[in-house]
Amino acid sequence: MKAIRLERAYLRAFQYLNRRLKSASLRLTKLTGKSPVPVHPHHLLEVRAEHHWYLAHLKPGDVVLDVGCGNGMHTQVAASYCGRAIGFNYDGGELKRGQHLLHNDVVPNVTLLIADALSNFPFADSSFDAVLFLDVIEHLPDRVVPLREIARVVKPDGQVLISAPNGYTSWKRRQQAAGLPHYSDPDHKVEYSQESLAAELAQGGLRIVSDFEPIVYDTPLAGLIDFIGGLSLSLYRRLSAWKHEVACRHPEESIGWRVVCRRQGGVGMAAEVR
Repeated sequence: MKAIRLERAYLRAFQYLNRRLKSASLRLTKLTGKSPVPVHPHHLLEVRAEHHWYLAHLKPGDVVLDVGCGNGMHTQVAASYCGRAIGFNYDGGELKRGQHLLHNDVVPNVTLLIADALSNFPFADSSFDAVLFLDVIEHLPDRVVPLREIARVVKPDGQVLISAPNGYTSWKRRQQAAGLPHYSDPDHKVEYSQESLAAELAQGGLRIVSDFEPIVYDTPLAGLIDFIGGLSLSLYRRLSAWKHEVACRHPEESIGWRVVCRRQGGVGMAAEVR
């Protein structure tokens, strides 16, 4: 019993430090002059294949939708590789922070809108060559509605590029065994196994057409690495590359996966998913 209490106290301390260090990393990026607004260090790194993985799936003439685009940074990056990019998010404040990061530069082929992913999307059927759904699905209490809307608005031969969290890494299972919250973000409504993710996507009208690509290693030192990023982007860049390399060697320990999907049924799916 004493060993269990010690383990729980140890893990709680790690959880607390990770939360505080991650929060501090955002403030540090502004305090150290790296960003005009507080932002996670990974938004300040140059375009990299392991982080901006979706770019390999975009073509110059594509019209791309970024669902739940946050501060719009991925939308802006995608716009440099496609014909037009549209992003929407329910939080207008986040979109403004993204504009500050760009020093209020105007990108002519980008449109950012305030809209809710849990409502019907304001777009016609089969409007987009590609849809980005990056680190969003786990924050939604109802995932089937936005998935069906994504299946409706993507073209029959279009691609849906999704990233979602792995709920079964060693670090998470250790916290769960101690009776502690184990999701990587307190706002997460769900985290997945590969099987449960595939099943939920299928329920929403999408089928996975790629391998499950790992993201980065789920390390207990994640908060410390973020904190280091607030101080030194060059060191953070190397540590991020290390986390990606470990995840590729041990994909079961990745924080999550990236998958490429297409809508089920091809032509005619727009009517089916309504």
